[in-house]
Amino acid sequence: MISKTAEYALRAVTCLAANDGKPLSADVLAEKTKVPRRYLTRVMQDLAAVDLVDSRSGPGGGYLLSIPTDKLTILDIVNAVAPLERINACPLGLESHTSLCPLHAELDKAYAATEAAFANVTIRQLIESTSPIVPLCEVPSK
Repeated sequence: MISKTAEYALRAVTCLAANDGKPLSADVLAEKTKVPRRYLTRVMQDLAAVDLVDSRSGPGGGYLLSIPTDKLTILDIVNAVAPLERINACPLGLESHTSLCPLHAELDKAYAATEAAFANVTIRQLIESTSPIVPLCEVPSK
């Protein structure tokens, strides 16, 4: 449903959000999120380009979130790096299809529902979830 780039961006943002406002270097972020460092750097540049993250160089530098986690949604992250492509016109380019056919109308409804669902989940909600499974962390077995 979402691209690998969007998945990687969500991992990175979730990891930053769980770090209590302290910056994380690209190396540490790559290790924690299991994202190849070179790919992660490109993803972080995309997030920085739309002001979702800040990058600080030098000792003690790294990446930080620019937006409070209660304002930042899954949809914000996905749209920053690989937006869901809605179907606004016939993908086949058929002139007689002045509106979407039933197939493409239903597919677009699914994309719309996904967008709405993503827009309703903040990064803070992910971090503060009561689930025993912590994002991006191995949970010791009992």
